[in-house]
Formats: sequence, C-alpha cells, structure tokens
Amino acid sequence: MLEVELKVKIPALDPVRKQLIEKNALSLGKVHEHDIYYNAPHRDFGVTDEAVRVRYTDDHAVVTYKGPKIRKFGLKAREELNFAVECGQTFETMLDRLGFTRTLEVNKWRENYKLGPATICLDIVDELGTFAEIEVIVENESDNPTEKIEKIALEIGVVGEPLLASYLELLLAKRAGQ
Repeated sequence: MLEVELKVKIPALDPVRKQLIEKNALSLGKVHEHDIYYNAPHRDFGVTDEAVRVRYTDDHAVVTYKGPKIRKFGLKAREELNFAVECGQTFETMLDRLGFTRTLEVNKWRENYKLGPATICLDIVDELGTFAEIEVIVENESDNPTEKIEKIALEIGVVGEPLLASYLELLLAKRAGQ
C-alpha cells in the first residue's frame, strides 16, 4: 500500500477546521505524537530516503518503516509499513543493540478527520508551526488519487505550496540553518 499525501504549511488551523466541520467531516480525535527516528548501521537513511521511527501516542507505540518517496503523483507518496509494539522502550533498546542510532525527535499535536476517501490531519509541530495534511491510501502505484486530494484541498481551504519533505527533514533542515 502507498500513502499519498498533500502537506501544506498553513498560517492557522481554525479556518480549515471550520470548513471540515461545515463539510460534516468525521472527527477522529486529537492526539499528541512523539516520534523518535533512527538511522541504520548498514546504510544511511538520509541518502536512501527511508525512515524508521517509533511513535508514542497517549496509549501505545507503533513502529513504522517508510520507503523512499515516489514522486509519481506530484505529491508525496511512499510505502509505509506499521506495526504496534507492546513496549516502545524495549523496541528502542533492541534498535540500540543492533547498532541503530537516534536521529531526531519530532513532537506534534494532531487533529484527525475523515472526509470521503481522505484522512485530514491538522498539525502543530514543535519548532515548525502549523500544517494540514490530506492523505489517501492506494493499493499500488497505478492508482492516482491526486485529483481527489486536490479537490478536497480546495473544498476545505488548504492552499499553498505542497511540501514533499517530511517533518523530520524539515526539522533537520531548520536546525542545520541555525
């Protein structure tokens, strides 16, 4: 499966939230996500454009592998594999023992909505600001959800330059510039 998303930095969440409510989007709740990213000992994920992270939320931990970005749709698309772990700290210890190194931590507060085939996230990311993400999951690379995503973006007032970089990449770039 591929995650295809439009991510845009927006000045404020309230106008988009208002449009989502007016469109009867289903609220899936709010959550704090604390993401810890790792780099592998056998290859540099910064070079291969991959990511491994352990995500902590209020009540569980999920490990994610993200494959290299596919720029086929004009948006950001990539393979994403997720699985829950009983204890995130134990998994992190295992990564440490295997030679993986911590790259960076990203903290965000996320509001999740469902509107048609899309999941919409309104994010506040430490050190980066406010963002809207519109995401559709497709079965394979031949499915192109770009038109659906762009239509939803217009309907809910998400306008601006699509960001192809992840929050990890944005935060690394910001810190490198300081």
